[in-house]
Amino acid sequence: MTQSHLFARRVGLVGLTQLVVGLQGLILLPILTKNLSIENYGIWAQIMVTIGIVPQIALFGLPYTMVRYIPAIENKNDLQETFYSIFSIIISSTIFSSILLYLFSEKIANILFEGNLLVAQILVVIVFFECLILFFINYLRAKQYIKKYSTIMLAKTVLMISIVGYFVFSGYGITGAVYGLLLIDVILFLILTILVYNDVGFAVPHFHNMKEYLNFGIPTVPGNLSSWVVNSSDRYVIGILLGASSVGYYSPGYSLGGIVRMFVSPLTFLLPSILSENYDKNQIENVKHILGYSFKYFMIIAIPATFGLSLLSKPLLTILSTPEIAEKGYLITPFVALSMLLFGAYAIVAQIIILEKQTHISGKIWIIAAIFNLVLNFLLVPYIGIIGAAFTTLLAFGFSFIIAFIYSSKMLPFDMSLRPILKSLFSSSVMSIPIILYDPAGLYNILLLIAFCAAIYFALMYALRTFRDEEILFFKSLIHHR
Repeated sequence: MTQSHLFARRVGLVGLTQLVVGLQGLILLPILTKNLSIENYGIWAQIMVTIGIVPQIALFGLPYTMVRYIPAIENKNDLQETFYSIFSIIISSTIFSSILLYLFSEKIANILFEGNLLVAQILVVIVFFECLILFFINYLRAKQYIKKYSTIMLAKTVLMISIVGYFVFSGYGITGAVYGLLLIDVILFLILTILVYNDVGFAVPHFHNMKEYLNFGIPTVPGNLSSWVVNSSDRYVIGILLGASSVGYYSPGYSLGGIVRMFVSPLTFLLPSILSENYDKNQIENVKHILGYSFKYFMIIAIPATFGLSLLSKPLLTILSTPEIAEKGYLITPFVALSMLLFGAYAIVAQIIILEKQTHISGKIWIIAAIFNLVLNFLLVPYIGIIGAAFTTLLAFGFSFIIAFIYSSKMLPFDMSLRPILKSLFSSSVMSIPIILYDPAGLYNILLLIAFCAAIYFALMYALRTFRDEEILFFKSLIHHR
């Protein structure tokens, strides 16, 4: 199997996994919004945001450091040294962070969780396990164990839906949902510990090369923190200024628009290790080829998805949540969907910055974007509400993509032709006409319309000769490859 076939198949497998993981949020959305109060759903949204940020700070960027360095390691002793050196630092910082969160749990509860101290205290334990789970998952990523990764993520999705759903349906409310999260993390932690230990074995680390690893990882922390500010701090700002109810109105529309991000997830998962392997072997043409295909096909899928989600936001939210949430939050989706399209483009071009080990550049980009985003949120949200938060998110992602593109194109330019993008914009515009004219209601009608519009889109793209003959032959061979 050629490297192109292998990469495409891995993208397909991870893409399918991310699709199922993305559906998790959509399946949980009606379970939570229809069985919790809008305030408690807002608390749930704040919990998920908090779970996302703490590991980004506490782990010093070391899980991602593994993804950059481990693919080139062939000797098991070197692998054990690298793994356990990094793990020792991570377990220490995770314990310290958990203690810190516990000490401030009462203040966190008052600011974010409407004074629910029990939720804040359970969250401390969840964050501890989330940090270690993230580390183990990045090891699977670094070793390119795609099937194991996909199995773990699918298991997490099934557990999330079944366990959280059970607690909520049983009337345990937001507290039950949080206990469900904790139970899921314990199960995943035990499974991952066994998987990783069986692969790595055990060795006492001597902390060789830790300075190099920290020099790579620590500069990513401000960037990760700032990226979180752009991605998620809007929920915090809305909660502080407008209350948990407004977070409850904002989050479903944000989640729906965030589906576009799902299309770049398999690429952000696979590209760092695959590109690093080629780059370190000086196979620069392979790097350019992979980046060019990744950018083109992400845009071809993400552009029509942005159009469709934006136009179908209100009827979809009516089905997935409540008419009240749909009415107050449907305008959030177009801003977020376009933001995620820009983020996907950023994620691909920023791979070059990572390959060049210039992580301080991406850090500075996100720091500036975060300050810009945070200031605008505090200025706009009090006057124009949750729409202001969505608008500032779009501006911040647009800024990040433009600056990353300027830097990366100077380091290692690759094919980013505008022609496929223009064809996709035209085809998406034509595809949107039936949605505007029909204004569907009901899940069955919406699904039929989506299928019809997708057929229009791809027929137009084919007629416009967007796909080169060699690309069509490649995908045909991929389907029939044994």
